Amino acid sequence: MKRAGGRLTGIAAAVTLVTALTTGGQPAAATAHTPPLRDYLVFYTEGAHTQALKAITAAGGTVLSTEPRLRYITAKAPAGPGTRFVENLAASRAVAGVSSDRRIGHATAHPGPAAAHLRTPVRPAATRTATFPDAEALLGKSRAEPLAGRQWDMKLIGATADGSHATAAGHRTVLVGVIDTGVDGKHPDIAPNFDTARSRNFVTDRPEDPNGAELDGPCEVDGCKDPVDRDDDGHGTHVASTIASPANGLGIAGVAPRATIVNLRAGQDSGLFFLKPSLDALTYAADNGIDVVNMSYYIDPWLFNCKANPADSKAEQLEQRGVITGMQRALDYARDHGVTLISAIGNGSTDLGRPGTDTTSPDYPLDTERTRTIDNSCLNVPAESKGVISVSSTGPSGRKSYFSDYGIEQTDLAAPGGDEYDGPGGTDITRTILAAAPEHVLRREGLLTGTGEPKTPAVVRDCRSGVCAYYQYLAGTSMAAPHATGVAAILIGRFGKPSADGVTMPPADVERLLYATATRRPCPSPRTLTYRLGEDTDTHTCEGGKSRNGFYGRGIVNAGKAATVTR
Repeated sequence: MKRAGGRLTGIAAAVTLVTALTTGGQPAAATAHTPPLRDYLVFYTEGAHTQALKAITAAGGTVLSTEPRLRYITAKAPAGPGTRFVENLAASRAVAGVSSDRRIGHATAHPGPAAAHLRTPVRPAATRTATFPDAEALLGKSRAEPLAGRQWDMKLIGATADGSHATAAGHRTVLVGVIDTGVDGKHPDIAPNFDTARSRNFVTDRPEDPNGAELDGPCEVDGCKDPVDRDDDGHGTHVASTIASPANGLGIAGVAPRATIVNLRAGQDSGLFFLKPSLDALTYAADNGIDVVNMSYYIDPWLFNCKANPADSKAEQLEQRGVITGMQRALDYARDHGVTLISAIGNGSTDLGRPGTDTTSPDYPLDTERTRTIDNSCLNVPAESKGVISVSSTGPSGRKSYFSDYGIEQTDLAAPGGDEYDGPGGTDITRTILAAAPEHVLRREGLLTGTGEPKTPAVVRDCRSGVCAYYQYLAGTSMAAPHATGVAAILIGRFGKPSADGVTMPPADVERLLYATATRRPCPSPRTLTYRLGEDTDTHTCEGGKSRNGFYGRGIVNAGKAATVTR
């Protein structure tokens, strides 16, 4: 989620942002005698706005703005050694949580784009424009896309030219929000379904972190705020493509090839996510008629957020409460305004009901990780937040992917996310998910020749009428969640009611039909599954029955059934 400048774009006028916020959470310059300043989000309890304002002032902070919809105050206060702003706030009953307004998360792709990229400017090859046949006509003829043979994932869930695409492929009035690193809206296999006018960017690129380490790399545009149709990571473009690449005779088709893609960028170029842009993206989705959002990431610096872990300081506890509280309020606000919420469950190979230890938190600032004991009261956000449909990953055989988190309380649905080990003969990249990739990202990463030929089997090019588009194989629960989001778009397109923004459908109804149409899959027998990962092995144990279990939740999403089910 994103940047300071994005807070001014499409977010309610109730929030008055001031010039001081344009620091994006970076510490202000300090003299030898004054500590640096940092922006904080102070979440106040119901009816305690006035008391929270007083507590902020008494703790040495300066109030900048208030967001009444989610009940938080943005404040600036001294940070660093010897300062106790957060600790002082912890004593106030008016304060429910405090979070630093800074870059604190990352996308959950496996294997995804690197956590940081070398930002060497590359001039993309010229791309011709062409007029493609109308998608409606192609769908009407049940014509498969050129790369459909590589889409085992779509076959697994019935999202094919002679399956759900022929009967119900979503509808242009269905608005799908992709909360991610951005979407390449100019990609030839995304552009026909991309809504530039509704899209927003809530992030400002940061070349370096506060300690001078490379974060996003050199800015690509003046002001470091990318346009709404750009993705310099590739993660969000891949997600959007799986959801709704059009059936236009080029490359692939998504699960719901007639749905509309809206970029709600909240992730840094480096793949990092932090709290404030996520709040902004969800609030915008609620206020602007978005029907369903895909969230393939988690909020950091804590992989697991614990409200009262004895291993954490009071300030750290309050920060984690801020993440839990703030995101839950934003998710509730969105759901109350008709937004269905879908999330990747995570790639830690972990039973989320028995996490045990967390060795990766806090992962910001850099090199501050430590091992701490945790329990089931600690939450991965938003996957374990209330009202969110969390999706685990399967490979081509339908087996739960080795990397996918799981848990009988946490897993709601399963969907294809890829697994290079799921089959005979060693690893195979084609067992992961093929979807659109930005050409300039592939060039920057050295995956294309100077003439545009892929250098690796992980990248595929498809050309027609002088127009070439690129696709990349990736795996992760990040890739599984958009399959569920696409099926949700099919259901909303079929059963949604007309609204001022196009169509609307209560999230509870979408959820009920997603579960009702999923293909039930029981736990394996024996319930403990051993994964052979080269020379290593790993074991995961499934709990529950066929109707709901820790590996598959209510089952694997089924676009074919969603296209034909009756209410």
